[in-house]
Formats: sequence, structure tokens, C-alpha cells
Amino acid sequence: MLSNIGVPGLILVLVLALIIFGPKKLPEMGRAVGQTLKEFKKSTKELVDDNVETVKSLEDTKKA
Repeated sequence: MLSNIGVPGLILVLVLALIIFGPKKLPEMGRAVGQTLKEFKKSTKELVDDNVETVKSLEDTKKA
């Protein structure tokens, strides 16, 4: 979906964000988005790791 925007569309979105939120608010918003993505990635990794451990333990009980 984002690959269809292109460079001119991305520039337009960034300019509109700068106009709407102002130069002081954009870095704060960027940090917040970055932290949110970091937490989401961490949670997703933990869920995948838990599922892998569960599958391995189920396979071990089937073999025994």
C-alpha cells in the first residue's frame, strides 16, 4: 500500500504534517512512533518465541 505513494506523495505528506503539527511537535511524534514500533516488534518476537517453545515441548511429549 505504501509503495504506491511514491516520492512526491511522501513529500506532500511530510509537508502537510509539518504545517499541521509544527516543527516543535514533529520530533516528539517521531519518537513516540518509533517507541511504539519498537514495543510492537518486541511483543511480536516474544509471542513467536513462546509459540516455538510450546511446539517444541509438544513434539517432545509425543516422542516420549
